[in-house]
Amino acid sequence: MSQRVERRFSGEDWALAEEERVHYVDCVFHDVDWSESTFTACTFERCEFGNVKFNAATFKRTAILQSTLRRCSFFDATFDDCKLTGTTFDDCGLRPLTVTGGDWGFVSLRGHDLSGIRFGALRLREADLTGADLSKADLRGADLSNVRLKNAVLKGSDLRGADLDGAPLRDVDIAGAKIDLAQAAQFARAYGAIIS
Repeated sequence: MSQRVERRFSGEDWALAEEERVHYVDCVFHDVDWSESTFTACTFERCEFGNVKFNAATFKRTAILQSTLRRCSFFDATFDDCKLTGTTFDDCGLRPLTVTGGDWGFVSLRGHDLSGIRFGALRLREADLTGADLSKADLRGADLSNVRLKNAVLKGSDLRGADLDGAPLRDVDIAGAKIDLAQAAQFARAYGAIIS
């Protein structure tokens, strides 16, 4: 695995690149075009991304850890079994997006439009989804334990089988959402109902 530490990349055109087993640590990327690139088993640790294009990029078994992505575009990007623990998305374009498994624990997606995205079986434990629009999102089997959901919109989403333990369910708009019986009881308890 090649390693790049404390480097700054600006204005690079790396479209169609094939990155494999590259480890970036404390690097800064600004105005980089990584459209239609493939990242396989790469690691970005404590990196900063500003205005980076990841349109139609594919991430396979790649880790983006404790990093910050500002105004980055992920139009039609794919994340396959990736780890994004502790990473913050700030004003990014994330639709459409394909996500297959992985660990996005402690990720911040505050205020983002995530409508219609399939997050099934994804680990989103303790993620910050405050104010996020998850309308018609597929969250079946996802780990949503202790997520922050204040002012989040889950209209028409599919939550069946998702772990909602510790999630603040009173602050969520779930009109038309699909939930299972166990979740129905959780929502009822959140509103003060006594289930017997």
